[in-house]
Formats: sequence, structure tokens, C-alpha cells
Amino acid sequence: MSIPGPCRRPAFAKKRARANGSFPLQGGRLGWGLNVCGPPFHPLPNPSCRPHPGLQAGTALRARRTRLETPASPPGRGREQSRWAKTVLFLVSRLEACRATALALVWGLCSGLAAAQGVAFVSSEKDHALSIIDLATLSVTGTIPTCKRPRHLQLSADKKQLMVACGESNVADIIDLATRKSVRHLPLGDDPEAFDLSPDGKTLYVSSEDEGALTFIDVASGKVIRKTEVGKEPEGVKVSPDGKIVWVTSEVASLVHVISTLDGKVLKNVKVGKRPRRFALTPDGSQLWVSNELGASVTILSTADYSTLATLKFELKGARDSDITPVGITMTRDGKRAFVALGRANHVAFVDVLSRKVTDLVLVGKRAWNVSLDKAEKRLLVVNGLSDDVTVVDVASAKAIKTIAVGRVPYAALVVD
Repeated sequence: MSIPGPCRRPAFAKKRARANGSFPLQGGRLGWGLNVCGPPFHPLPNPSCRPHPGLQAGTALRARRTRLETPASPPGRGREQSRWAKTVLFLVSRLEACRATALALVWGLCSGLAAAQGVAFVSSEKDHALSIIDLATLSVTGTIPTCKRPRHLQLSADKKQLMVACGESNVADIIDLATRKSVRHLPLGDDPEAFDLSPDGKTLYVSSEDEGALTFIDVASGKVIRKTEVGKEPEGVKVSPDGKIVWVTSEVASLVHVISTLDGKVLKNVKVGKRPRRFALTPDGSQLWVSNELGASVTILSTADYSTLATLKFELKGARDSDITPVGITMTRDGKRAFVALGRANHVAFVDVLSRKVTDLVLVGKRAWNVSLDKAEKRLLVVNGLSDDVTVVDVASAKAIKTIAVGRVPYAALVVD
């Protein structure tokens, strides 16, 4: 980091010192590179150690004032005391300048750190609004009005807009993140549940619960491209990283539908647990994790042949299977750990992906519905639908550290840096 102004030793002074065969302090430094010459660090002031030009006037004035206020000294000592006074004033002036620079730098770093943590938007079904949580202070800083019964949240492909699926308005509210205002409504059909975007952001795939279909929508024009019939009450939607496949859950049929994005044809129907809800995909794309709300489990599928690799069953002391209702699920970027919201069990499960075992169970609010990680993956946000709050969990210690009250019946949280 380059330190500006008087905290830096002028280059010409270094050259002159070397030319004279003396270099003050011989590498000694004070603070951030402040070369100190003269008393008390060097026996006598060195002519090569000169203050920054911008400080010369102030230093000279203070030196004159010091000479006037200093009592008379015995012969031979006045000149030495004057040199010491000048040196002390010079050092004080440079330290003051360095202190101001340090405060500015610390303030800038702290402001940058707060900004880097970003915010989280939380949809509230009953308030028809989004709560804004400052992740630096872990407090609600405002709300954004939106369409009726907002649920699923997702960023646009360019990360400049927030897309909100509203079940009662039958649209996606498009909110500009810079102004935090709605700029457009994109029709989604009757009772949209969840959606996902193609990798290029041009096509939106939405589950239409009442119609029992997956609807393909052109984002630019808002026109329906096609509809693919699926099992009743479709819910979760996820597009493969290459954009060739879209997966959809059917709550009633307990199926995962594998659909081609090229022509909308169903390639395969895969049986999973009872009432499947949401997806998580491992970073290498080889495993598809499916939460089963009424099965108290997660089904792990191979994306190569859609065989079931494992079924992860959740158990909680004192809770019946019917009380354990997993819905929201997410993973760390390295794919080593998964987090599953256990619904009415009021807990979130930490899962080791490699061993497929639960490592921790953390008590949170009522009906833990969805989960989101912050960008640093140090904190987990758990959205609690019946206690109208968000529980912040420290990932390293697996402990809840704060509860943040939000709107009524919160559904999902989306972190934006």
C-alpha cells in the first residue's frame, strides 16, 4: 500500500544522505515507513533529513515560537537546544500527518468491509413486500413494496435486477437493484411457484401449480414459448449448468421430471421421496439433491443416469417424522457441506456431503422454510415462516447468533453483494 504525503521520506533526502556517506537511523523506522533522524534516535540532526515541503512553513513558525518562549541558556548550549526543539517539532508534525492518514485508511477499509457483506432481501407473503437486511449490522434497514404474495427470489443474468415470483399477482416483479424500484411486471401464468433462468438469461422456466405444467417464457417479450405437462402441483425448478436440462418436482406425484430445454419433452420421470420440494446441485454437477417435505429426507440422484445414490433420513430427538419437513436446501461453493431447513422441526441440519451424514442440528425459529448463505459462507440465513423472522447462524460454530424480525410469513432470502 502506498502511503501518501508527509509519511514518506523524500527521495532526494535519501540520495543526499548517501552522497554524504551517512544515512540517518540506518534503517530504523517509526510507524509506516517514517524515517526518524536526529534526537532522540540520532545524536545530532542530519542535514539530509528534511520535512515535506508542505510542512516547512508550519514547522518554522513553531520553531520561532519555541525560541521566543525558551529561557536563556548557558553559553554554548543555545544552539544545541534550538536543534533539539526543531527536531521535536518536526517529528510531531509528521506523526500528526501520519495519524490523519491512518484514520482515513482505517475508515475506508471499514466502509469497504461493510459494503462487501452486502444485503439480503426477504420476501414476506402477507405483507406483499421485501424486507432489506444489512448484513454488516444484521438489522432491517427498509422495505420494498412488491406484488401480491411474493415468494421465490432470483437475480437476473446480469445481476442488476431482482426477480420476484408473486403467486397471487401471477407475475414476476422486476426490481432494479440500483434504485430498488419496480421497473416491470413479467407475466408468469396462474399461481407461479418457483422459477429458474437459462444460463444466458433469455428464457425463464416457471412451475405453474394450478396448471400442472412447466412454462417456458421469453424474458425479453414476456411471451409464452411452450408448456410441458408434468405431475400435479409442480414446485422446485432448476436448470442444468449447460442449460440443456431443466428439473422440476411434482409434489403430488412424488416425481422429479427431467425435461429437455430444446423441445420441452420429458426425458425421464424419477421417483423420489414424498412431496419433493427443492433442489441443490453439487458443484461438479454429478449429484442432484432433492428435499422431500413429507418424507423427512433428501434423495440424492446421479445426474448421469438418475439412479438413486442415497436417501438421507433426518432424525431429531423428541420429534416425530411428520414434524420433520425439509424444504429449503443449499450448498457451499466447494460442495463439501449442505444445509437443509427442517420446516416444522424448527431446526436446520448441517450435512457433510461426502459422507452424507448430519454433523449438526441447530435450533432456529418456527417452521424453518428456506436457507441462504452469505457471500463469505460464514453465516447462514434461515427464514422462519411462522415466527416471522430470520435466524442468523454462524457456520463455523454451528450456533445461532441473532434473530431478525421481518415481515409476516417470510418465505425466502436472497443475498446480494
